[in-house]
Amino acid sequence: MEEVNQTVVSEFILLGLCDSWELQAFLLLVFPLLYLITILGNIFTVLLIISDLHLHSPMYFLLANLSFIDFCLSSVITPKMITDFLKEHNTISFEGCMCQIFFGHFFGGCEMVLLVSMAYDRYVAICKPLHYSSIMNKQMCIGLVMTTWIIGFVHSISQLAIIIKLPFCGPRELDSFFCDIPLVIRLACVDTYILEKLINADSGVLATICFVLLLISYTYILLTVCHQSKDGASKALSTCTAHITVVVLFFGPCIFIYLCPLGIMWVDKFLAVFYAVITPLLNPAIYTLRNKEIKNAIKRL
Repeated sequence: MEEVNQTVVSEFILLGLCDSWELQAFLLLVFPLLYLITILGNIFTVLLIISDLHLHSPMYFLLANLSFIDFCLSSVITPKMITDFLKEHNTISFEGCMCQIFFGHFFGGCEMVLLVSMAYDRYVAICKPLHYSSIMNKQMCIGLVMTTWIIGFVHSISQLAIIIKLPFCGPRELDSFFCDIPLVIRLACVDTYILEKLINADSGVLATICFVLLLISYTYILLTVCHQSKDGASKALSTCTAHITVVVLFFGPCIFIYLCPLGIMWVDKFLAVFYAVITPLLNPAIYTLRNKEIKNAIKRL
């Protein structure tokens, strides 16, 4: 009988963003538009970089990968959230829930590592300009991107391995609009205190290492910029400002969701929306609006 009870839960109930039908109707108008802009913006950035020979450089190669990851990350959660606005009762199958967890952490982990690679690229370009072409060669660029995908996969599969074998036999309501480990693991029919600490440590170690490396890279860059000519410093600072903005927008919600959770449900939902919907939308806008070479490439179309 115990074994039967541990296999009862085949789907989870998603309570969604809010209870208000009026607000849901408003969000049903807003989120599809934001998602469409996100998809078109990131795909446009990738195609622009591929098609314009002037953008065939390491920085834009990494930027194209960032746009592709943002396209994928936004597609893990947003389409399901939009369609759920049309339903009175929102559910997600156990398999669908595990897929959301896997791909959410996969693309999220990839983006963390890729942002470090982009910071390293800017560090070499600004701090070691004479060695840039020899250091950031084709093999190095491919190696950085491959490392990004491998670390993202290892991070995600390690998270999934912890949670997928847990027994779920009781409550199945998730007070959210998508599946994520901190919420799902609390529904397991066993004591998950140690597992929660293990999962937080897994996410925390990756996020902390990436964030520290980013801080070190941009500190060196800013110190170097201070000793450059006015024109060179202005161009370098403009590029780095865009990178730093993206880093803050991405890591800010991650820190409060996984490392220092506030425990306030509406704040957690807001941060999750910002992480899953807003950040992938802002990234292409930040890079295209602040980047002269991208704007020139658009004019050449």
